[in-house]
Amino acid sequence: MPDKSNRASLLADASKRLEEALKHVTISEDAIARLQHPKTSLSVSIPVRMDDGKLKVFSGYRVRYDDTRGAGKGGVRYHPHVTLDEVQSLAFWMTFKCALLDLPFGGAKGGIIVNPKELSKAELERLSRGYIDAIADAVGIDIDILAPDVYTNATIMGWMMDQYSTIRRQLCRGVVTGKPLALGGSQGRDTATAMGAFTVIQTMLPKFKLIPSETTVAVQGFGNAGATIADLLAEAGYKVVAVSDSQGGIYAPQGLDITSVKKHKNQSREMKAVYCHDSVCSIVEHQVISNQELLALDVDVLIPAALENQITASNAADIKAKYIFEVANGPINSDADKILAAKGIYVFPDILVNAGGVTVSYFEWVQNRSGWYWTLAEVNQRLQDKMLIEAEKTWSISQDLTIDIRTAAYVHALNRLGTALDAKGTKSYFTSGV
Repeated sequence: MPDKSNRASLLADASKRLEEALKHVTISEDAIARLQHPKTSLSVSIPVRMDDGKLKVFSGYRVRYDDTRGAGKGGVRYHPHVTLDEVQSLAFWMTFKCALLDLPFGGAKGGIIVNPKELSKAELERLSRGYIDAIADAVGIDIDILAPDVYTNATIMGWMMDQYSTIRRQLCRGVVTGKPLALGGSQGRDTATAMGAFTVIQTMLPKFKLIPSETTVAVQGFGNAGATIADLLAEAGYKVVAVSDSQGGIYAPQGLDITSVKKHKNQSREMKAVYCHDSVCSIVEHQVISNQELLALDVDVLIPAALENQITASNAADIKAKYIFEVANGPINSDADKILAAKGIYVFPDILVNAGGVTVSYFEWVQNRSGWYWTLAEVNQRLQDKMLIEAEKTWSISQDLTIDIRTAAYVHALNRLGTALDAKGTKSYFTSGV
């Protein structure tokens, strides 16, 4: 896989997960060689005229890691700490995620180095349109399809689609997913990541005889995916005892009223344990904790739903949860995996758990191309069916081969990727004399 000499590289660390998986698949050297490098890595400069008249230049990236099984597919994140290595790693994960879910896509990702909270809405629009101006030749409905990610949303996706359509002089709805409904978006896309994760959780936990009302949950990351999964679990009867955002978290052993916490945060931008009745919210007893303290809570289920590298060798020994579901991309690094495995902790990997987002993005792409749009119930049912099938297949592989679930997920994806890559020809084919 990617060059192991760069030990500090997120991509090199991500590729370590495949070393074990490769022991359990029959895949050609040709296929392995092709997966060692991204197909394209584009770095761009985006000049933006700010509201005060000053010109500021932002750096952006778009990576298409592999498109053997179909057009590249992946989100665009706005974050001050975006790096090319990070974007390549995310595109790498997307390659395996799409294969795991048997979607006709390859893996891609994009990002801009920016703190979007420091920009006005007008500046944010100019930046988003400028990004498309810079990468327009590298994306397209059958080339590379964009979607929302960290600190990007439906409105930003709408700007990007509109700008690409302006450049091409034709309406190109399918080049971007996660758009507003009025611009060709799909029902259920805003909750897709959480809905997919919820299906995986509901599929897996009964295998361990866990009962929702007796199962405690902590969720790190209270953004769109984290808040929604917390809400879904609470509605299903799980006891969600802790949640956190970038500023810190709250913990209430008796359980949190997630609906009220969401309402209070949206109104006040503060994270507090509250109970709301109509417009009146009353603070209830809780502890204020840090993100690291949340990760170490003695709960049954831990859900990292924030950013990469939240659980590493430095804090993995502190983890007490028995089951971890990765809603974020890459929240656990490879060194931590070994420590968690030694502690008997089950880790359900990101390429399975958070694949609901790209799955409904696929549905949106299909609807855009056909002009036939589905109801919310249809989207959610199709998503549930897709996630259930691949979750069960991954579980069966882990049981049949006696391997951990992350390795099983990569084995499942590699089998599909290997078949597609080998269909283009291998060393054995070209040296067979046929």
